[in-house]
Amino acid sequence: MSASGRIVVGMSGGVDSSVAALLLRDAGHEVIGLFMQNWADDGSGECRAEEDRRDAVAVCGRLGIPIRFRDFSKEYWDGVFQHFLAEYAAGRTPNPDVLCNREIKFKHFLDAARELGAEAIATGHYARVQRQGDTFLLLRALDRSKDQSYFLHQLGQAQLAATRFPLGGLHKQAVRALATEHGLPTARKKDSTGICFIGERDFRRFLAQYLPAQEGELRTPDGFRIGTHPGVFYFTLGQREGLAIGGVRGRPQAPWFVVAKDVARNILYVDQGHDSPWLQSRMLRSEEAHWIAGNPPATRFSCTAQTRYRQPDEPCEVEVRDDGSLSVRFERPQRAVTPGQSVVLYDGEICLGGAVIATTDAPVPDPKP
Repeated sequence: MSASGRIVVGMSGGVDSSVAALLLRDAGHEVIGLFMQNWADDGSGECRAEEDRRDAVAVCGRLGIPIRFRDFSKEYWDGVFQHFLAEYAAGRTPNPDVLCNREIKFKHFLDAARELGAEAIATGHYARVQRQGDTFLLLRALDRSKDQSYFLHQLGQAQLAATRFPLGGLHKQAVRALATEHGLPTARKKDSTGICFIGERDFRRFLAQYLPAQEGELRTPDGFRIGTHPGVFYFTLGQREGLAIGGVRGRPQAPWFVVAKDVARNILYVDQGHDSPWLQSRMLRSEEAHWIAGNPPATRFSCTAQTRYRQPDEPCEVEVRDDGSLSVRFERPQRAVTPGQSVVLYDGEICLGGAVIATTDAPVPDPKP
């Protein structure tokens, strides 16, 4: 088979990339697997990279396709992890999966595939690419419960033109069934969750290696001190776990949630109630937006948006500002819209693009001495 039909599949060692390679092989393509090492072993014993590497090799052996290896750990550190730390140090909550897709999987991986003479790359992401004239559209996956277009919204035309998502039209149950039918060793492997470089270890303990704990005050929005915390950057808006708040005199026995962070003063504000008014916002401002088609559909338009993964579509009005940032106003209040996360915009099944959230109009506690 000529190199013009060659596709390099990013083999993660999971069932999704395994079936993506299977489908492309059976469709007649010349398939090469490529395993990416994105995180250097830190000696903690928590990294699953070696296990994943073995599984990727086993799958490629089963499918009868070659496998190559690339170490992108330096690129990951420079392009993803340093930004991750800087955002947490600033009191924001970044999304490393979005950056990893833009900087590693659809940049350095794509370059490596081209060095191998491939016409395209493929991954096990649940999303679809559709060509409409000269424009490539990013569409949601058929299985909406697994759709990953939220994490892919930073991709552009050149990347989508060279990318295949073989699982975009399948449900997860069908993917597992195909893996079982073809005897793939990853058929029953548990899906990975959380941030890849943290693995199964405690998030706060991991982050403390890079951002040392700095104890500060826990306060209610009206300024009442109810305890201490190990550092505001260990927490995110809407978080309930890890606050270690016992009974508070004069307060009901109800869960507490993080509602605001004063990074400069190292104060963490908490309130009771999942839907505390301190967590509600109707409007957000973003950093400069990325548009998958290259340009926004208009300077003002209506669409739906997600401010976190797997959130139901929320109707909104979008204004593209002169500096390329967005002003997004929702039809109804949104809970815990978090600076550092992404707002991703949709027109039905089509992902238009998105941007990093900068600020919201959620109420801010008045700092008191």
